[in-house]
Amino acid sequence: MGKTYVGSRLRQLRRERDLSQASLAATLGLSASYVNQIEHDVRPLTVPVLLRITEAFGVDATFFSRDDDSRLLAEVQDVMLDREINPSSVELQELSEMVYNHPQLARAMVEMHRRYRNVRDKLSIAVDNRHNSPEERRPIAEAVSMPHEEVRDFIYARQNYFDSLDRRAETIASQLGWQPYDSRAMEDAISRRLQLEHDVKIMTNAEESGVLHHFNPETRILTVHARLTPGQKAFRLATELGYLEANDLIEGIVDDGHWSTPEARTLAIRGVASYFAAAVMLPYQIFHSEAEKSGYDIEYLGQVFGVGYETTAHRLSTLQRPNLRGIPFTFVRVDRAGNMSKRQSATGFHFTHYGGTCPLWNVFETFTNPGQVLRQFAQMPDGRNYLWISRTVRHHEARFGDTGKLFAIGLGCEARHADRTIYSRGFNLL
Repeated sequence: MGKTYVGSRLRQLRRERDLSQASLAATLGLSASYVNQIEHDVRPLTVPVLLRITEAFGVDATFFSRDDDSRLLAEVQDVMLDREINPSSVELQELSEMVYNHPQLARAMVEMHRRYRNVRDKLSIAVDNRHNSPEERRPIAEAVSMPHEEVRDFIYARQNYFDSLDRRAETIASQLGWQPYDSRAMEDAISRRLQLEHDVKIMTNAEESGVLHHFNPETRILTVHARLTPGQKAFRLATELGYLEANDLIEGIVDDGHWSTPEARTLAIRGVASYFAAAVMLPYQIFHSEAEKSGYDIEYLGQVFGVGYETTAHRLSTLQRPNLRGIPFTFVRVDRAGNMSKRQSATGFHFTHYGGTCPLWNVFETFTNPGQVLRQFAQMPDGRNYLWISRTVRHHEARFGDTGKLFAIGLGCEARHADRTIYSRGFNLL
């Protein structure tokens, strides 16, 4: 471990816990002068002191790493790329120093810019409405009503991981008797639990209405589409089981957010319930162990756990349990037009509002090679090198002539993690 100066971070930790330097020193078994010197970057952080801090306060060692700032740094970069408020460029190193030494100031800057954008968008709509007919006028609320963006940012801020909900789901999976390569048994186990413990009647429906499952709380009838695979059906059943057995946690998690509209909150509840379902179908410790052993082989893991490529890839992006973390992945789903319908990240990767992604990014190239797994090392807008794995998936193809919807699924991690994956084979990582 090289010399690492963490004065601002240690001071932040102490103030968050309302401790004096003397109290912190006593907790760590150090002298007050020693702590003072660390806080003023006179002394570097040593491994023994780092271990004492992580044990005493339950923080991950990455709390003191500059890499842990990448998320906030990317958001500050986004602010500085807005030429309406900043016509000049700022060196990345300057922004990095500000974020590391003054994180609260950086967060305030990001929040002020978000509010500025909202006001700017409201003003733009108001000006347009002055020149539009009554039928063409748009409600001002549209300027801030971006429910999908709100939910994405909410999950992003929590590193795509909900500990209490994940552990509850893991316990339920164990009670259900989860077994590898047997999604039908999981479907049957969840069905029995819904029927016996919650008086839910499960029915199948073959109508092509586009609705894959629906629960009527008045009749207690849960209808699922007949063309779902056992794994897909089990996932849908697990989602409803989440509403019935973990609703306290789901509501508590969502209540922690600040939602601009009821629509955004409802969307968040659905997203967190889906997270629960994935955590039941792919229990954390078992899934993490298989991922590590297989080199994060997405197709292999999908076979073991009986779910599709997209569900498996997305679950890999959630493996951020303290003391049992997986590779921090970024997950994206893109359509042919380049629209990102899903994007979640356990990393600092950030899709800027004011710049595009690399035009040669293989997630977009995947459409010319449907069904094939593509691999690529690419430098992304945040300046870091990433390994990207991408493949197409098709949704809702039921009969001959149905084209379904084709999406590209991308899973990316920083290049420094690549050697832990099977997808780095054949690349020169030196």
